[in-house]
Amino acid sequence: MASSGNILAIDIGGSHIKGTILDPGGQQQTEYKKFLTPPHVTAPGVIDIIKQIEKDMPAYEKVSVGFPGYVRNGIVYTAPNLFTTNWKEVDLGQQISNALQKPVRLVNDADQLGLGVVSGKGFELAVTLGTGFGTAVLIDGYLLPHLELAHHPISKGRDYDVYIGAKALEEEGKKKWNQRMSKVFAVLKTVFNYDRLYIGGGSAPKLTIPLDPNMHLFSNTDGIKGGAKLWELEDKYHLSTNHPA
Repeated sequence: MASSGNILAIDIGGSHIKGTILDPGGQQQTEYKKFLTPPHVTAPGVIDIIKQIEKDMPAYEKVSVGFPGYVRNGIVYTAPNLFTTNWKEVDLGQQISNALQKPVRLVNDADQLGLGVVSGKGFELAVTLGTGFGTAVLIDGYLLPHLELAHHPISKGRDYDVYIGAKALEEEGKKKWNQRMSKVFAVLKTVFNYDRLYIGGGSAPKLTIPLDPNMHLFSNTDGIKGGAKLWELEDKYHLSTNHPA
């Protein structure tokens, strides 16, 4: 069966690795396949799971991958929520491309999700609340260089990952976590003065605090469309593409 430009979209998270097939417009063609992220996972372990995801999938021509860490030109430099000592200058984009024999674009996971949900008008911020805290910053739909805001101190020397990550939600409870989220949203509003803020991730449904009119919840199903946006207008986002060796 002809692939018609289909894209294998992969989302690597601290708790799960999941994927689906998108058409070039970002419409989902298959149900998600999802696997637990193994503890202390390495690049070969991630690739093994991606191979399981793509097995028996419809034909596809290229691959988009969102990764929970700092990524530049297909190379992973940090991955605090994936045992970061395994992820120092790992050419994951090239390794995935070689394993699947397809061109690959690898970006930060929040960046990929952000591309899928923003309106493309004005200054927009997308955040993900999950194992850690992901952020994507865009202006008029253009993805700006990634900031690891999650590791900026927010309270008593604690960074955002520690302060509002999944572990904090579990240990502190939903009420206190929502109080912390209220503080975080106030900081983001003051620092970024955004036009719109988009909020997603596994912990987002636990929010009980009121949101401003320009704050919008999104699902991973919405965000996965970013896997197609990565391939729109080849040079628009100035992203590096890995090709099979």
